[in-house]
Amino acid sequence: MNDIITEFTDYLLKTKQYSPHTVVSYKQDIEDFLQFMNIWDNASTLEDIKSVELIGFRAWLADRNKRNLSLKSTARALSSLRSFYRYLNKHKNITNDYISLVSSPKIPKKLSKAIEVTDINNMHIAIKDITANKEQWIIARDWALIMLLFGCGLRISEALSLKNKDIMNSPNSLIILGKGGKERIVPILNTVNIAISKYIAIRPFFNDEDDYLFRSKRGLPMSPRMAEKVIEQLRHYLQLPDYVTPHALRHTFATCLLSGGADLRSLQELLGHSSLSTTQLYTKINMKEIMQNYTCHPKSDNK
Repeated sequence: MNDIITEFTDYLLKTKQYSPHTVVSYKQDIEDFLQFMNIWDNASTLEDIKSVELIGFRAWLADRNKRNLSLKSTARALSSLRSFYRYLNKHKNITNDYISLVSSPKIPKKLSKAIEVTDINNMHIAIKDITANKEQWIIARDWALIMLLFGCGLRISEALSLKNKDIMNSPNSLIILGKGGKERIVPILNTVNIAISKYIAIRPFFNDEDDYLFRSKRGLPMSPRMAEKVIEQLRHYLQLPDYVTPHALRHTFATCLLSGGADLRSLQELLGHSSLSTTQLYTKINMKEIMQNYTCHPKSDNK
């Protein structure tokens, strides 16, 4: 079985061009299933795997639940296993009709929380306080990054993948390459533009148009972890809730637009969501805010 798993992971890496991190996850998920089947039904050969019935798959899912593995993790593991069986069907002529009958666990969608706009404004002052011994361009860099996430609703990966030419060639908008290679145009607010321009004007290096916009103190491209640490420091300094993260800034962007009357289709385009149902999650959040404000009505039951 080890040889088959190796063949499968090589296929994912070389043919499907999955990232090494993703391939490792697939391998772990499949090995988890095979280890369980070996204990539960003494199944250890390829023929045994071919003959697994519906009860076997369900027993594996039940066992993961007993181990307190998250529904999200189990859904991913089931997806990995389905991919493995598709590979066996295509390349080894091994079929199993039961795997298609297994239902994925339903994962409740969590509603992120928006950051108070006043807290975001306070971050600007806090950056100067916590970076007092650092160079001014670092302060300008961190604020420019925050403004891009909050003012344009970018994912952290999208912001960090920007190059100088993306800003220089179109100062009033950005062409963002999002998930799945999907392009979208995002307008740049004047306040965001000012923050970015100040950062570019005082940074000491990497001004070629093909250089990455955001750089570390050592001149390396800024990593997602570095960006997370910037927000973490601000969160601790301002004693903000744990949900204050780079992604929460993007979420706040969306919530502010929706509260201001933006329609869902426009918001979907700005956020780069492939499905409108993802964008519709924000309507649930906004409705909660509306209902809270509704209690102020003189005819409210809470009066």
